[in-house]
Amino acid sequence: MDAIVLLKEDHKTVEKLFKKFEAAGENAVKEKRKIADQIIEELTTHAFIEEEIFYPTAREAAPDTKDHVLESVEEHHVVVWMLSELAGLDSADERFDAKMTVLIENVRHHVEEEEKEWFPEVRKAMGRNKLQEVGMQLEAAKAKAPRSPLAVPSAKK
Repeated sequence: MDAIVLLKEDHKTVEKLFKKFEAAGENAVKEKRKIADQIIEELTTHAFIEEEIFYPTAREAAPDTKDHVLESVEEHHVVVWMLSELAGLDSADERFDAKMTVLIENVRHHVEEEEKEWFPEVRKAMGRNKLQEVGMQLEAAKAKAPRSPLAVPSAKK
């Protein structure tokens, strides 16, 4: 699978979970916990494969996108720390929904920038064969991704 297609599929998966969380309602504490745990897992894996494989490869192929890569890593830094806080926060805590809302806003902003501004440049620079090759690497790396958001490289930067 093409690397950008794979990453966009991940984005769609997470967006569906966000919508499910938003539709759950105020009193769906247990359901929200379950959804939040899925979001944490999906975003941790996604951030890991982007940082370990996609960002360095894309930066090499399209050096003009260096600033976008650096900004994306900083956005990941914020997101993985929020994910780690959500992982340890009781879903009945009054801050849980607020923290999730801020996470959702941050991720939606990040996804929009990637998909509209950056991915087209990377697609042009990398070409079809390289994107296919990187896509296979991303898929393989998903199995090796850490479960803890704080094990994602950007958490330490």
